[in-house]
Amino acid sequence: MQGEENWRSSAAYDYLDSLPAADLAWEFLRRNEEYRREYSEIVAIADPDDPRKQRFSQHWGLSFRPRSERSRAGVSNSLDAGN
Repeated sequence: MQGEENWRSSAAYDYLDSLPAADLAWEFLRRNEEYRREYSEIVAIADPDDPRKQRFSQHWGLSFRPRSERSRAGVSNSLDAGN
């Protein structure tokens, strides 16, 4: 593993100690295969008021601040585990 950090080393995870709770939760959530699958399904739904979006948020314990349409332009989706 030359040039790569050993994932089994506790030092590779030292940064987790200083993360705020929300960032720590995101580190684990974004690696969850079920979350990633459900997210892919949710983003395909165009209707922002679709009840499946609310269920997704409740299931995963997510809350979102409302954003204006103007602030969304050119901003990637932070819930996308691929980002």
